Amino acid sequence: MNKPKKIAIIGASYLQLPLVEMANSLGHETYCFAHLKGAVCKDYCTKFFPISIIEKEEITEICRSLNIDAVLSIASDLAVASVNYVAHKMGLIGNDPESTTITTNKYEMKRVLKEKNISTAKFEILRTETDLQKVSKFQYPIIVKPVDRSGSIGVSKLTSGRQLLEAFQKAIEASLSNEVIVEEFLSGIEVSIEAISQNGIHSLLAITDKVTTNAPHFVELEHHQPTSLNETIQEKIRVLIPKALDVLQIENGASHSELIITSNNEIFINEIGARMGGDFIGSDLVELSTGFDYLKGVLDVSLGEELRIKFGVNKCSGVIFRNNSNSSQFDNIEGNESFLVKHESSWENKTFLEKSSDRGNYLIYQSDKRLNFDIL
Repeated sequence: MNKPKKIAIIGASYLQLPLVEMANSLGHETYCFAHLKGAVCKDYCTKFFPISIIEKEEITEICRSLNIDAVLSIASDLAVASVNYVAHKMGLIGNDPESTTITTNKYEMKRVLKEKNISTAKFEILRTETDLQKVSKFQYPIIVKPVDRSGSIGVSKLTSGRQLLEAFQKAIEASLSNEVIVEEFLSGIEVSIEAISQNGIHSLLAITDKVTTNAPHFVELEHHQPTSLNETIQEKIRVLIPKALDVLQIENGASHSELIITSNNEIFINEIGARMGGDFIGSDLVELSTGFDYLKGVLDVSLGEELRIKFGVNKCSGVIFRNNSNSSQFDNIEGNESFLVKHESSWENKTFLEKSSDRGNYLIYQSDKRLNFDIL
């Protein structure tokens, strides 16, 4: 066996736990950095440091003292900046610091995509209430959200200007940089794309169909693989995503792209993160659907190991979050061990969903056919 490596993992929530467990199973040492609250990984990693994931200088000093071999995070936009900073300062594998800016700020991302003629919704940046006058150039409905948050935090869809000020105040309060982006609302099918890159070579792994609560907050309720999109659209996506990843300078590691396909079959990029998709898309669904161990692939890239992609499975998989509309169907699946892979039944179910953390119990399935819920 090769000498165990020291792996720094930025973040320690349940989203990072599959990475910690996988690295541990390979005999590596795992060092997690995060606030103590919600840090479930602290009981699984080699050593836990109760430090905010945004404290990149302090994290770097600790990583230097430990002589870390790799740094990564699989499902956190906030962690991307620290991952790339540590990698850059220590000569480890990551993405360029410029890529950090344009993949963690929705405005900068759309600005760069627009400059390179890659389709994205019309947008504007808002920093003060005076900037609300910019919204006059948009036709409603519009989306108002922070430039630097995920998980539906601070997101509102408006059909008129009556609640514009309230939506702006909600978004800017949630923003870490006190910046808000307003976008035209595009109606269509929502999908996400999981990919992995090494030295600028991009491999698409899966296209995932998405179900949300729709307006006003678009909280994600279901994710299913493989996609039900026709092959023509899928081929367009396979051409588009590598171009977009090049533009955003994502050269190494996972990426999660979110797209809208309109009724005219036009494809618009909503946003792209230099990370795996959350909601177990990257950590579980890709391997369940394709047989490719996405987690190990991302770790291999961070360690400079040759990436070898092999698809040994052709299955359907998905994650479904329980809510008031699907509780009976959820119970039926939860009781069927023939295709149930994992489920969590200890979360509080909330009546009103405003952000991802409001969702209740979840289940993950793998089967020969897709499980569809007509819940909206």
